[in-house]
Amino acid sequence: MESGFYIKSFCHIKDNKISLNGSVIYDDKDALDFLEFIKAAYRSFDIKYPKFFKMDGLSKLAFLASDLILQKEKLNIEDENNIAIIFSNKSSSLDTDEKHQESIQSKDNYYPSPAVFVYTLPNICIGEISIKYKLHSENSFFIFDSFNAEYLSDYTNSLLLANKANEALCGWVEFDGVAYDAFLYLVSREGTAIHTKQNIVNLYNT
Repeated sequence: MESGFYIKSFCHIKDNKISLNGSVIYDDKDALDFLEFIKAAYRSFDIKYPKFFKMDGLSKLAFLASDLILQKEKLNIEDENNIAIIFSNKSSSLDTDEKHQESIQSKDNYYPSPAVFVYTLPNICIGEISIKYKLHSENSFFIFDSFNAEYLSDYTNSLLLANKANEALCGWVEFDGVAYDAFLYLVSREGTAIHTKQNIVNLYNT
């Protein structure tokens, strides 16, 4: 049975490429690593948000993908925007956890950094997005062994049917320090594809 909800737009960031709604909008074949790639991509889209450079890798990845989707919505950031966020990945915040562990494991060189420690929860990336776009809606970050389109579909449709939010930003944001894969999409009452497991998988594989 159709839920009445649709995938309005989607963004995929992987392998030094960024696509928006199925079209490649940024491709940097020369980037040597993730940080070089994500910073160059951020600058190319002329995004003005200095805090971006202080974020950990997972947050940078989630923030950029989200921003490319949400900036098209022309949201009024002076008002609260009732958009839920439902993210998932496999590694949680492991990349930052390991950096934090390195800073505290030596008794002779014990120097935990608050700037690192603050990112030792995966849902901090949701907070970064919520701050910029003034989102005070429902949010969750789930950990799965792999991309779980069925759970995202069922959970999000249930949340929207219960009127917990007007729209929802959903998807997969995986970052392990070397490999990265962000696939985020906006669910609304209007769009081009019905919000189902199969359509999510189809767009992810586009």
